[in-house]
Amino acid sequence: MNEDESRALINRFLDGIDRGDKTVMVDLFNDDAVIEWPASGEQLIGVEDRKAVYARTAVLPRISNRHIYGSGDLWIAEATTTYGTKPYLACLIFQLRDGRIARQVGYWSEPSSAPEWRTEWTRPLDLGARS
Repeated sequence: MNEDESRALINRFLDGIDRGDKTVMVDLFNDDAVIEWPASGEQLIGVEDRKAVYARTAVLPRISNRHIYGSGDLWIAEATTTYGTKPYLACLIFQLRDGRIARQVGYWSEPSSAPEWRTEWTRPLDLGARS
């Protein structure tokens, strides 16, 4: 895959999640793909685990403030994932193989306020305006 095709694959995945289309969890992944969620210590291995988990997932998040970068078979997507009204900042790491997703590692964090003592050296970050 060239870089445009890889970026398009990641965008198709994120677009599908944003639409609530759980079929992307099968259609865009290799059958033996692995999904890891280190914060909760979980790992899904293979298509049957993905189907079972996402069949029982009540709602998928909305995706905004999307930034995708990478090269070759390694790609990163940073985004805001919103469940109802609750936003989480997400970093998703993708390894690609044969035109599909072979591995995805997902990290999420609730937004937090910066400590007052750092304001002398920092500036506000507008996630929507990042390039």
